[in-house]
Amino acid sequence: MIDLNLLKADSSIVAKVLKQKNYVLDVSSFEILETERKKYQTQTEDLQAQRNALSKEYGMLKNAGKEDSTLSQKIDAIKTELDLCSNKLSDIQLNIKDFLLDIPNLPDPSTPTGLSEEDNVVVRRIGEPEVSGGKDHLEITSMINTESANLLAGSRFAVLEGRIAQLQRALIAFMLDKASEHGYKEYYLPMVANTDSLTATGQLPKFSEDLFQLTDDYYLIPTAEVPLTNLFRDQILEIGDFPLMLTAHTSCFRSEAGSYGRDTKGLIRQHQFEKVELVQICHPDQSFEALENLTSHAETILRDLNLPYQVVELCSGDLGFSAAKTYDLEVWIPSQETYREISSCSNCTDFQSRRAKIRFKEDGSSIYAHTLNGSALAAGRALIALIENNFDQKGSITIPEALQDYTKFKSISV
Repeated sequence: MIDLNLLKADSSIVAKVLKQKNYVLDVSSFEILETERKKYQTQTEDLQAQRNALSKEYGMLKNAGKEDSTLSQKIDAIKTELDLCSNKLSDIQLNIKDFLLDIPNLPDPSTPTGLSEEDNVVVRRIGEPEVSGGKDHLEITSMINTESANLLAGSRFAVLEGRIAQLQRALIAFMLDKASEHGYKEYYLPMVANTDSLTATGQLPKFSEDLFQLTDDYYLIPTAEVPLTNLFRDQILEIGDFPLMLTAHTSCFRSEAGSYGRDTKGLIRQHQFEKVELVQICHPDQSFEALENLTSHAETILRDLNLPYQVVELCSGDLGFSAAKTYDLEVWIPSQETYREISSCSNCTDFQSRRAKIRFKEDGSSIYAHTLNGSALAAGRALIALIENNFDQKGSITIPEALQDYTKFKSISV
């Protein structure tokens, strides 16, 4: 969540910045809540002081053998009033917390200002895209079986068979090894998260419709960012351990609420997909340099696979809820004759760490760490890109040299 002190200092300035993110801050509601908080906090503190002073006086009289029933009744009356006032203050503080949980992170000043993806900025393009408009991945190979998946689970799922299943497994192992080369520590994680974990990273309460809920408190994870970041929830970290660099492969589950009719064919937009995630937790002074490094780590995979791609800096209006600055990596999909997102690398600054209480000590002060995350990569979309960019139009998919030690074969006959 954003720093409450920013709102207290000047909520109108915060509202102006959030407008760049297409978020309308209800300034009047906050000001009402804050006025009420001040009122009841002052009353609570005054009543506590009165109670303490009278209790001290009553104790002295009692020790002297001079109990005063009128004074005792007065203390009881103040205690009753204090309980009511304290409960009211607690309710207001909960309302303020709920108010804060709805507010997205502030865009960093270096983020381009814009309303939508149309205003995003292409930073660089690597590789020569093939403009073919030819067969897509489902037309190239029958080893991606959506009909069987529909029978087993429903739409937006896929069954991978034979060499294609092996290719995805090889891709995941390759990505994890590349992350390890860059210094990321690998984890095996639960693919179920509780409400506290999803609230800490910003998926709840605002985006509950995007999640697959299992019970009142448990959900399937939408990304390994959730468990990886929450490994350090409610902890005071050692500054000498920074940056913490973590990676994991998990299945990810998203309901894709609001995307009906979009990318229903093939592997582009699935309810269940595989992803290797990179997470960094670092000193605030180092987080924007860390974002550049994390993005380059994800790019290395695309370079090694010889896949054409571009790096896009998202404008303020296209930023995710928790992000202050984001680079998207978009891989070339020949059948669509366009680039599609395959990784989103974000600096969340102290937004998630405030919600998760991830801190460190410096010069005697407790400071919130900065968190970053990015895909390296979404395996399903990488699989699409490999199939379509390496199809020879004659019935064979060539395996990139970097993957051949993992697949143990150099091509796939389709």
